[in-house]
Amino acid sequence: MIKVGDKLPSFTFLTPTADGGKKEITTDEVFAGKKVVLVGVPGAFTPTCSKNHIPGFLDRLDEIRAKGVDAVAVTAVNDAYVLGAWRDALGAGDRIVFLADGAAAFAKAIGLSVDLTAGGMGVRSNRYAAIVENGVVRELQVEPKPGEATCSGAPSILDRL
Repeated sequence: MIKVGDKLPSFTFLTPTADGGKKEITTDEVFAGKKVVLVGVPGAFTPTCSKNHIPGFLDRLDEIRAKGVDAVAVTAVNDAYVLGAWRDALGAGDRIVFLADGAAAFAKAIGLSVDLTAGGMGVRSNRYAAIVENGVVRELQVEPKPGEATCSGAPSILDRL
């Protein structure tokens, strides 16, 4: 598993575009020269992700940015089209960067994948939040219990900024 002090691996995500399409976006484009809060979730539209975790970051985005954060990005094991629909349903607009990890390849590369096949979800991402500076993990909070967004939630990350 990735840990504090490690550099994120080079990766190319897909991100939804405003016109309903998708485009490639690399880890360098997201993280190079920036301070970013990266939030990993098992999937779009899941209850904890949609009702608590990501809305918390949207609600506190101004406070997060006031602490020197350039961007908040969320990665989920879904395709870019699903993430676009989720972005729209959340009313997030362009305030958060949505990163599609459709095959869980990024989650696997950083050692934060979880097999939820028994629950009908397949291989997904663990729920976590990381503070990443210039591509290097400075803080990492991985949720110990499924269905909770406490240590990786916006209030906890604000305390760590």
